[in-house]
This record gives sequence, C-alpha cells and structure tokens, in this order.
Amino acid sequence: MFFLLRVAFWLTIVLALLPSGSSQPGVQTKVAATDAMVAAGAAVSDMSSFCDRQPEACVVGAQTAIAIGQRAQAGARMVYEFINQRVVQGENQAENQGQTGSVPERKAEAARDETVPLPHKDPRR
Repeated sequence: MFFLLRVAFWLTIVLALLPSGSSQPGVQTKVAATDAMVAAGAAVSDMSSFCDRQPEACVVGAQTAIAIGQRAQAGARMVYEFINQRVVQGENQAENQGQTGSVPERKAEAARDETVPLPHKDPRR
C-alpha cells in the first residue's frame, strides 16, 4: 500500500514539473527548491504514518490493490492468448497456402521458368 502512495506522490511531482503546453501564461509562484524538498519530506513522513491513523483505509486499499492486480493479470493473460492465437492461425494459413510469406509461390515459379535474354550490343550500331 505504501508503494502505491509513493508512486502516486512521485507521479504527481513529475506531472507538476512537465510543461503545460498552453499558450496562456500560468500563475507565477516562487517556491525555492529547498522549500519544495522540505514539503515533500513532510508529505512522505505523513504518508508513512497514515496506516497507523487509518487502519481501515489501509486494509481497503490493500484489498483494492489486490483486486486491481488480479484484473490486470487476467487482462494481460487474455491479450497474450489473443496474440498467440493470431500468430498460430497466421502460421497455419501460410503452411496451408504453401507460401513463405514474402513471395507467393506461383510468382516465384513463373519467374524461375522464364528465360531472360542477356543484353548485348548490336554489332551493326
């Protein structure tokens, strides 16, 4: 649970430091780097004692994290099986059609059977 809080905190910091991309000037605030670090340290220490103050919230948060993790794992498994099934179907179709995947077989045979005359200079010219 603490890991999720830490990730959320640092993600917020990163998003806050990214440029906004708007053409309007934002509100100019003057915060020193040391003040920001002190505030971040206080927030981290406050989060570390959150489970002591709110044990029920930590239990519910842990259960939610487990449920989300299981859903993510099931979703990843579905995507893996879908991709694997498509790859196997593609291989089976290529084997059934007798193609290598780059050049269809009938075009390769036609090109092999044709004789192409070599260019030469006409002595009359």
